[in-house]
This record gives sequence, C-alpha cells and structure tokens, in this order.
Amino acid sequence: MKQSQKSENEMNNELVVYIDGTYYPKSQAKVSVFDHGFLYGDGVFEGIRAYNGVVFKLKEHVDRLYRSAHAITLKIPLTKEEIIKTVIETLRKNSMKDSYIRLIVTRGVGDLGLDPRKCPKASIIIITDTINIRAGNAIETGITTMFSWVRRNPVDATTHEIKSLNYLNSVLAKIEANACGIDEAICLESNGYVAEGVGENIFIVKNDELFTTPTSTGALAGITAEVMGELADKLKIKLTVANLTPFMLFTADEAFFTGTAMEVVPIREINKREIGTGKPGPVTKKLMAEFQKVILDPSQGVKI
Repeated sequence: MKQSQKSENEMNNELVVYIDGTYYPKSQAKVSVFDHGFLYGDGVFEGIRAYNGVVFKLKEHVDRLYRSAHAITLKIPLTKEEIIKTVIETLRKNSMKDSYIRLIVTRGVGDLGLDPRKCPKASIIIITDTINIRAGNAIETGITTMFSWVRRNPVDATTHEIKSLNYLNSVLAKIEANACGIDEAICLESNGYVAEGVGENIFIVKNDELFTTPTSTGALAGITAEVMGELADKLKIKLTVANLTPFMLFTADEAFFTGTAMEVVPIREINKREIGTGKPGPVTKKLMAEFQKVILDPSQGVKI
C-alpha cells in the first residue's frame, strides 16, 4: 500500500508531455514506431525558451515552424494561435516559469514506405523541460571550437534553412568535436565558406564591426541571431552579412555563437588558434549584457 502511494506521488510530480490533444506523464509519453518522424526524420521542430514566466519570441518561433513545415509540404493540424495556447497550457500544467520547450510536428503514422501520402495526419508534440548544453564557465572563459570535416547540407538538399527532424549532419560534427576533446564544431558549406555551428549561428568581430553568415550557406535563420542584429543596431555596431572564410575566423578579434539553447557564448579558440586575446571581447560582452536585458523584457514574448 505504501509503495503504491509512493508511486502515485511520484506520478503527480512528473512532468507531462502534450501529444495530439492529450497530456501524458513523461514516463508514458510515446510515439508510434510507424511515425515517419521516427522512421525517416520527416518532421520539423522548434526549440524555445521561457524566462521568468514569459515565453521568449514565441510568435516568431511558431512562424518559423510553419515556414519549415511549408517547405516540406507538411500540414500542421492546428492554427498558429492554437499552437501558442497549447504551449502556454503545457507550461502551466508543469508549473514552469523557466523552461526549454521542444515543439515538434511529425508527418505522423504511416507505413514502412517513404510515401508521405500514407500518413493521413501530422502529430504535434510539446515537451517543456530544462536544458544545459554549455560548460559552467563558458560565458566567462569562452569555448573551444574546430572546423568539422562534415560539410553542411547544401541549400538544394536537406538544407538546415529548414529546421527539420533530420540533424544527422550536426550529430556527426558533434561526434567529431567530442572525439577531439573540443567543446563545439563549426560546419563549412560545400565551397568551404563558414555556415554555422552544429546548432548555433556564428558571429565574428573585426575592427569593432560585426559579421555573420548568410542563410545561403545552409545556415538556419536564427531567432537569437536576429535579436543580435537588433541589438547591434541599438548599440551602433555595424553588422554585415557575408560569406566568411576560415581565415577570417582565425584572424577575428572576437567570435561567438548564438542560439536558443546556447544563448550567447564567446569562442576563445578555433582549431587551436587563439581568437583575439583568447577571452570574451568588449563587443561580445556588450551584446551579451544587452541580450540578458531583452530576455527578461515581458514585451518580447507571450506571458504564461
């Protein structure tokens, strides 16, 4: 009897996951093995942050989700407004004011063939939990990086402009970085220009000017990267979007990654080359400080 009561209490404290209109305890949240998201990576997703009771840039994330879905002709069975309400409701059910949210839309259940017409209805999954992909002192010291042999998928293939469930390209680059004892990998596109990190956009500073890569390299149009552009404009820092070479990164004064999960993290080393002084630089620090103000601004998101 006591054991049964304990299990019930544990269940009551367990996070719940939204799947197609039903909330399941985390331990019971499952998808079919015939779901094409599982079988083929056929689906799209968003990673989203909630800070202090506000879901940061939620509308922008949902807009990007729908753009990705449109690109792969995936019909999302809820409206944007319904998606937003459901994300908020999931956070409320989990009593979470600070969270990392994974919003997923798969092609849905089909058969073992590739044909998406065999999947009559897409599936929507919302997970609200926490995430930590940075070393504890990464913001203060910066992280180490390297150029991976794994080229970013080209724009006429499974481009990362689409935030799809197929991230094997990034996983392989991350495996290489792990094997080399490096914090993160940087991916190049097929011509050798810099694309992005395994899951982050990349910026460099040269002579107090900011540079980042275009989506024509196969990089995702990052929402945090867009915020960096707005902050650069506010701080009167010139931002140029252009093809960047490895040499330009090696000889940059500063460099940093941006992303929803990573937030803003300085880069101190690329392929054993020290970047600038080897410490977070003044432009990076200014942008990081302004970013912390933005994420705590209630007007920048949707209240839980």
